[in-house]
This record gives sequence, C-alpha cells and structure tokens, in this order.
Amino acid sequence: MKPVCLVMGAGAGIGGTVGRRFAHEGYHSVLCRRSDEEGLNRLVGAIHEDGNEASGHLLNAIDEGAIEERVEAVEADIGPIEVVVFNLGAQIGDRSLAGTSYKAFELGWRMACFGLFRVASSVAPKMAERGKGTILVTSATAAVRGNKGQHSHAAAMGGRRMLCQSLNAEFASQGIHVAHILIDGAVDAPDTLGKMLGAERFQELRETRGMENDGLMLPEKIADTYFHIAQQHRSVWTHELDLRAFSDRAWWNH
Repeated sequence: MKPVCLVMGAGAGIGGTVGRRFAHEGYHSVLCRRSDEEGLNRLVGAIHEDGNEASGHLLNAIDEGAIEERVEAVEADIGPIEVVVFNLGAQIGDRSLAGTSYKAFELGWRMACFGLFRVASSVAPKMAERGKGTILVTSATAAVRGNKGQHSHAAAMGGRRMLCQSLNAEFASQGIHVAHILIDGAVDAPDTLGKMLGAERFQELRETRGMENDGLMLPEKIADTYFHIAQQHRSVWTHELDLRAFSDRAWWNH
C-alpha cells in the first residue's frame, strides 16, 4: 500500500504540480479541487502517463462534511495520508471596507482558515496515532502584510499562519510536521494568475517577466521545495519559509 499525498486545491499551478511531484516519488496523490472536472482529469491523466498513481475528486471545501468525508474515504479506500498539501486560495478580490460584505469577509475565512482547521482536525489525530505526518500549507504575502482592499484576505491568511503555529505547538512532539509556506510573488500558473489577468495579459507577463527571465515563480520549482520539506529530519524541520523570484522585493521591503 502506497503512502498518500492529499492535495486540497489541486489546480494546474502549485497544487497539481506538487501532487505530480509526490506521485513521482512513490505516493498515491489524491487531487481535490472545487470545479473544472476536465482540468482535474487532465492532471490525474498526466500522472498516470508518468506511470504513477493518482485519483481526483471534485470537492467544495466550504460544504459541510465534504473535507471530513473525503479524508475518511481516502484512509479507508486508498491508504494512510502521510502528507497533506493545503493549497486552497482565499482571494475574494480587491474590495474596500464598505465593499466587503459580512458574507464576503466570512467566505475568505472559511476557505483559508476554517478549511485548514477542518483538515487538521480530520488528519492530525490519525497522523498522531501513527507517529508521523506532514501538513504543508501554501500561504501568501497577505499572511504577514495587510494591504488596501484586502481586509478579508489578509485576516484569513493571517489566521492561517497563526493556526499553523498553534498546530505545530501541539503536534510537533507527536511526529507531525506543519510548514507554513509563504508564496511572495506571482506564480506562472494558468489556473490562478492566468484567470485573474486573462489569457492575453498573462501571456504578455510571461514574455516580459517569466520564461527565460525567471521573474515568475515556476510551479515545478516550488514543488521541489515542498517535497524537500516533507523529507526533513525532525531535528531540522522548517516551520515557516517564504519563496520569491530573485527579481522581486521581499514583502518587508515594500
């Protein structure tokens, strides 16, 4: 029975690429995303073409019971979840305080913070019973730096960061490694940045900053870091790090 890497938020950028990397290293990658079944099938198919194991599921993380039921099904039908990649975004757009409804503000928190809490509540006890496990949490600059129009996003991602620290404080001694990975820059990902900008502007950005310029963060290289963190010895665990392209200014210098 192969170990399982469960990816929550498996788009064509970070999530799907990390899942593919873990599958290449001998894991069965379970890819979950909210919509676009065709895109999900492409990701799973690419892993199968590599000769590795994966399965895909459409899952809306804010639906009651959806996360918990998927965790139970994976453990029962596929195998023990050794790695969770929590890659759900929580960006609801650039909105003023007056333009952010209570419902919109809460939506960011439900995706970014409560979603992670639910995943941890479902998998951490199982990991603790086995004495090992890794939870890799994709985060954003908003977790450490609030900005205009980002009331919901910054609050949600800041909460995600503190939750990671609290989980580490409780579960590190039980063999569970929680890493908060701050993505401080633009990722060369059609599912996220591409959709936000539109195909034409995204391609322009790739040609001016990305490709041979290395100014956009490459999902394949991000996946290398995620896999490295999952293999770390507990004497040198990384609990938090930030990744950015060499040409970008760090968040604290803005």
